[in-house]
Amino acid sequence: MIFTQTKLEINRLVDQHLVPGASYALLHGTQVDTGQVGVAQIQPAVKPLWTDALYDLASLTKVIGTTTLALQLRAQGALDFNRPIHDYLPAFKNKQVTIRHLMTHTSGISGYIPQRNTLSATELLAAIQVLPISQANLNHRVVYTDLGPLLTGLIIEKILGQAIQPAIMTQVIQPLGLPHATFTPQPADCVPTVYSAKTGLLQGVAHDPKARILGAHCGSAGLFASVADLVRFAQFMLGQWQLPAVLTPAVITSLYQDWTPNQRLRRSFGWNLWQAGLHRPPIIFHTGYTGTLLMLDQTTQSALIFLANRVHPTAPNNAFLPARRRLIGTWVAETLEN
Repeated sequence: MIFTQTKLEINRLVDQHLVPGASYALLHGTQVDTGQVGVAQIQPAVKPLWTDALYDLASLTKVIGTTTLALQLRAQGALDFNRPIHDYLPAFKNKQVTIRHLMTHTSGISGYIPQRNTLSATELLAAIQVLPISQANLNHRVVYTDLGPLLTGLIIEKILGQAIQPAIMTQVIQPLGLPHATFTPQPADCVPTVYSAKTGLLQGVAHDPKARILGAHCGSAGLFASVADLVRFAQFMLGQWQLPAVLTPAVITSLYQDWTPNQRLRRSFGWNLWQAGLHRPPIIFHTGYTGTLLMLDQTTQSALIFLANRVHPTAPNNAFLPARRRLIGTWVAETLEN
């Protein structure tokens, strides 16, 4: 397995101070190459990285947890992706938007929630369900928003009678045997995110404001995990081992295609699609705001796991974004060569 250029890009992210450090894994077939570079934090003091450090996965929660659980419930006949959200959540008045729309980001949900970060969990959930729908975007345009997985999480809660985060733990994380993944980590086990002299170091608490407000009812962020967790999850998603009670191989394979209503908007169910060539299935991937990345290529049995704290010591650190795209492009090119 040769991913020399990909490793150079990861090191470059640290050398250019775009992230303090990173933990990563490169998978190709049965080979797994893991490593870490840089440090865990630079403020208020420099601290080294360690093996099995937990990272705030941010939006990777959407694909590892909520997406997997939704697909599981659909396979059981408990969830209909083409049924109006209103049927599950009567407070959501629009009768056109479906779970398919929510999880492919084609729902047209728009608008702004005033003073969002000061609301209680009850107030925030109520506000999300009455946001306007853009008819111009519904069905026709992918507009990424965490509100889709949040609402899907609420629907799952209705079906299971259990908050979404503990449901993800009992239905996904624990059956898959992910060794460290949790929504309730010990802070000392976690790589910190933001730091300020006024508020101190955020460590072991979700960086995402909605996740902090909603707690166990947040299906869009909040999961903490190590590289080892994501290696095992990636191997499962690549079909290298099977657990049909979580997802069947056929369901996993179905993710490598366009799930949008018109099947032309290059978005899978929950996952994003990277088209690496005209005559091959796409790669599925997802990013997280905190600096996390997971890419899976079933065709070559390859995966890229990249965990970093790009919001440390401060967000948004937009210079990270083009560098991450270079990392993705480099890994895709090397994947095609293998």
